[in-house]
Amino acid sequence: MSIERSPEDVRREIERRRTFAIISHPDAGKTTLTEKLLLYGGAVREAGAVRAQKAARHATSDWLELEKQRGISVSSSVLHFEFGGHRVNILDTPGHRDFSEDTYRTLMAADSAVMLIDAARGVEAQTRKLAEVCRLRRIPIFTFVNKMDRHGRDPFEIMAEIEEVLGMDSIPMNWPVGAGSDFRGIYDRLGRKLILFSGGKHGTHRVEEEVIEGEVTEPALAAAMGTFAKDVQDGLELLEGAGASLDRERVARGDQTPMFFGSALTNFGVRPFLDCYLEMAPGPTPRQSAGVAIDPAKHPFSGFVFKIQANMDPDHRDRVAFLRICSGRFLRGTQTTHVRTGKTIRLSNSTLLMGKDRAEVEEAFAGDVVGLFDPGIFRIGDTLSDEPGIAYAGIPIFAPEAFMRVEVAGVEKRKALEKGIEQLVQEGVVQLFREPTGGSASWILGAMGPLQFDVMQHRLKSEYGVELKLSKLPYTIARWPLAGFDPDDFRYSERIRVVRDRDERWALLAPSSWDFDRLRDRNEKIVLSETPDPTLFERAS
Repeated sequence: MSIERSPEDVRREIERRRTFAIISHPDAGKTTLTEKLLLYGGAVREAGAVRAQKAARHATSDWLELEKQRGISVSSSVLHFEFGGHRVNILDTPGHRDFSEDTYRTLMAADSAVMLIDAARGVEAQTRKLAEVCRLRRIPIFTFVNKMDRHGRDPFEIMAEIEEVLGMDSIPMNWPVGAGSDFRGIYDRLGRKLILFSGGKHGTHRVEEEVIEGEVTEPALAAAMGTFAKDVQDGLELLEGAGASLDRERVARGDQTPMFFGSALTNFGVRPFLDCYLEMAPGPTPRQSAGVAIDPAKHPFSGFVFKIQANMDPDHRDRVAFLRICSGRFLRGTQTTHVRTGKTIRLSNSTLLMGKDRAEVEEAFAGDVVGLFDPGIFRIGDTLSDEPGIAYAGIPIFAPEAFMRVEVAGVEKRKALEKGIEQLVQEGVVQLFREPTGGSASWILGAMGPLQFDVMQHRLKSEYGVELKLSKLPYTIARWPLAGFDPDDFRYSERIRVVRDRDERWALLAPSSWDFDRLRDRNEKIVLSETPDPTLFERAS
């Protein structure tokens, strides 16, 4: 039986939500930081490892068997916990560029992002791409400079690189005391206090903290910092002299990023970061529906599907749609409208997600992510709404850069192959193209990188009992024609292949961008797009 809620109560619940994604280049420590946030949030008693010994725990967010085997995240996961009066929802995303489309989709569901930077490597390629997506979507970015337990770059050098490469001013909220094996703690610039760390059991448990309040120049703090006192004092003096101060409006616009230093591996700096982030980060913000801002607290229930995952429970062959609630209060068992089809559906099978684990949920609020049982009716980007006229912008599809042909000859379980491919394509694991003539024998799979094909083959074998055989195609680029296109013009083309995508839209595959440049020179009327619906990304941003 549902609890009665006043409008003020609903607003308070929404305002205490914090929903964020963690973005980084591979190996920057993203999944490790996620696990440590769960540790401090009380969601796990002992933090797991990404690359673990057989007897050790695996990271909570890495639950697919392939993730455990390879020690990398290949699929986004949702995690949650209560901390400091806030309801925290973490959207853990893959760091590898081959899975960047999954990350882009997940970012659509976030209200802010935590950008993880390796203290030694600085801003890397994938971080740069994901940060740009955040800025296009106007998602505030908070920076955590990780691996301070290893010797890395000077903090000012990292700050300069963030400004030059990402076009954002970084405003340190704390400053490191020591580095590498001598990393001892941080000085909290806002709270005017020194926090020194010690203890912890290989980073799996919370560390002990010694807090000394006061200005960094006071004798007690200088004595506690020992040989690092002058370096810290000089660094903070330079920061003060530069005159840059935190401006929350600039943070919201993506012009500034609050910056924190720490080590996710040893847990040094994780708890102070979590405290400060939750105080500064935005709660659920209005989302656009046909140019109208939908206030999270003033409108009834609405949300959109940003991810679909099949076989989270292999024994039951289930499908779960990940729904980001954008407004109002979600109640299990109530009816709502599936906007794309116009049908009324009942939200009877709904769960809160924690990696692969699920628990039935009676109610949830804007900012939360719930899992809905999917009998095959949902698609990524679908809107659900109690209020007529609300339809959130769909989620963009990005152009693949690697292509494989499905070899169906000799496949014994043909129906299982077709079903598995269709379901995994609906998840967004890969994209599916078909040549205009021919059935499944003409299937072409497109992906951002070869690791996606490995995931496809692994999951088809483990979940559907089918060996997927693929042959490489020479194409590296896809474009969707929007105007000036006649498929007959390409009938005898040797380099450009004409196909249809899963929604029967025409698409062109080519070995290089040179082929499309040459095509435009020959046909000035043709208009090509990197996405099938180029307006989606503009509307979403």
